[in-house]
Amino acid sequence: MGTKKSNISFDIELDVNKVPESIHWTAKDGGVENEEAGAFMISVWDQPKKECLRLDLWTKEMSIDDMKRFFHQTILSMADTLERSTSEEQVAMKMRQYAHQFALDVKIVEEVPKSGNKK
Repeated sequence: MGTKKSNISFDIELDVNKVPESIHWTAKDGGVENEEAGAFMISVWDQPKKECLRLDLWTKEMSIDDMKRFFHQTILSMADTLERSTSEEQVAMKMRQYAHQFALDVKIVEEVPKSGNKK
């Protein structure tokens, strides 16, 4: 039986200064066709060199608040992937704790006061 191939593609429209104006992506096997995106981060593991290669792009319309949310959710996703791929529950938990602190620091969430503390 032969192998199956799957493709994920990105179409990026650039302005005259080569700054992304729009990003669309397609992953037909995942049910995604020509969906609009504000940003993406791709990390690829170069097995022979044992290093990470990456590509980050975002549109000029991507707001700073949305970028902060994007990073927060990416950190949480990385924690999930680490836990699934290595069973490192404690390290994944620390990443999630960091993600929570990051969200507080960049003010995309507010600290919930502990019950009994009144101001």
